[in-house]
Amino acid sequence: FPSDTIPCLLSPWSEWSDCSVTCGKGMRTRQRMLKSAAELGDCNEELEQAEKCMLPECPIDCELTEWSQWSECNTSCGKGHMIRTRMIKIEPQFGGAACPETVQRTKCRVRKCLRGAGMEKRRWKEAR
Repeated sequence: FPSDTIPCLLSPWSEWSDCSVTCGKGMRTRQRMLKSAAELGDCNEELEQAEKCMLPECPIDCELTEWSQWSECNTSCGKGHMIRTRMIKIEPQFGGAACPETVQRTKCRVRKCLRGAGMEKRRWKEAR
């Protein structure tokens, strides 16, 4: 009975697989097959290898906070406007989606302005 074991017969390594991700950090693997019958000897060779792979950074889309409440109308009578705003939480990077508008304006209408509104105010102050 021969004491020395028959060396493993292994197929060549396969090509490395594609990276497990489409961007950023991932893993890739390659395999090989055992060609000789395992009964002929102990075969402890690894049949799979894995390694890290790095693809270009993943795009990061712009992220915004919720809209604020609408501001008060900027006039006390007649036509005016009010605004609301939101803040940028995350700036876009690596070709991510750009930030949409962060300020919106809308028209507002307060009660009609009375001619001679100055008189009204003066009288109101005296009444107090």
